[in-house]
Parts: sequence; C-alpha cells; structure tokens
Amino acid sequence: MRRVTGDGTGTRGGLGFDPGAATAHLRDSDRALARWIDAAPPFALELKKTPSLFGALAESIVYQQLSGKAAATIYGRLCALCANGRRAPTPERILALSDAKLRSAGLSRGKALALRDLARRAHAGELPSLAAARRMPDEEIVERLVPVRGVGRWTVEMLLIFRLGRPDVLPADDYGVRKGFAVAFRRPELPSRDELLRRGARWSPYRTVASWYLWRAAERARTREPRTSDQG
Repeated sequence: MRRVTGDGTGTRGGLGFDPGAATAHLRDSDRALARWIDAAPPFALELKKTPSLFGALAESIVYQQLSGKAAATIYGRLCALCANGRRAPTPERILALSDAKLRSAGLSRGKALALRDLARRAHAGELPSLAAARRMPDEEIVERLVPVRGVGRWTVEMLLIFRLGRPDVLPADDYGVRKGFAVAFRRPELPSRDELLRRGARWSPYRTVASWYLWRAAERARTREPRTSDQG
C-alpha cells in the first residue's frame, strides 16, 4: 500500500493518495457504502490545473450558483478583459479593471466585489501560494481563505479536493453529498451535518473518495427520477 501524503502531491495523477487503497478502506469500513462503490464506475477524480491559488478561487467565485455553461461564458469574458483571453486573471489585472468593466463580463455586483477583495488580499500577500498551500493542513487553509469575501468553507473544500487532491475532505454542507448519502443509506430525508460527519468518521482518512461516490449515488438517483410532462 502506498502511504498517504498530506501535502497534496500525488501518488496517482497528482492525488495525494492511492485510490485503490482508499477504495479498499471504504469497502472494509462501511458495508452500505461498499454496495454503492461496487455499483459505481471506478474512482476517477481529475484535478484542475489552475496555475495559482488566486486563479482557482477566482474561477470558483465566478462559477458559484451558475450552470457550467453560463459560468464558463462569463469566465471567458473575464479572461478576455484581463488579457485578451490568452491568460487567466491575475490580482493586478483584476485591480486594474473598473467595476463597470467587471460587471460588463456578466458578473453580479456581489461577485465583482468578491473578486476585487480576493485580488486585494492576494496582491497584499495575504493568501498563500499554491506551493505553500500544498504544505499546509486542510483546516489551516480553510482558516486562511474564508475571510475572503465570497469564499466560504464549501468553496475551500472544493479547492482542497479538486485542485490540491487532498484525501480526507467531507463537504458536509454540499447538497450532492447529502443527497447521495440519503440514497446510499436509504434515508427518506437528507442527513444533518452532524449525522453525516458522524458516519463519515469511519471513512477517514479517505473521506474525499467517499464524497466522490456519494456524488455518483446522487447522480444515479437523479437519472432515475421520472420526468413530468408539461403537456396537459
């Protein structure tokens, strides 16, 4: 078995852990979850390649509460404003844009303010670099980043999973994880945060992989839901 690393550097595709060892641990520790692991596709978490922590958070802010297609369009416009579409935004480029310019990309007022606050903090050296973040514990990263406007715990947890490849993240407030838990464990209602965390204790140190499988359970349930007709 390969050893789990805590810095986000990878044993497989940039991940900080061995997916095979993680899946075996989950099967052994939770029989109900094991049934969904066996029914789902093999674990395949693709990490984002955003070159900076600032860039990853900026993209996350743009994508919040939007469909993927709409968010991608707005993010593309933002990149075009910053550097003719050739490079991702930087703190300096964001700070150089007026509020009107940021809004012209399709950003809401709240997101424009959040991007500006993120850029100010990054420019002032208040945010860790991507290299520094790889050496930091998960909770320390959360504490450093949640003061940024528009960045909550969920946003940082997505960064930990999809950019840093951390093995033991359980986004207990994520709707998809909660829905997947209800499906996998045959609950009529979504679990509370505390219930999810209590059950998730047995999945540690691979709660990221458990979350991935719960997302798959939620997706499968959604595809099986009957469609209602809008015709009379």
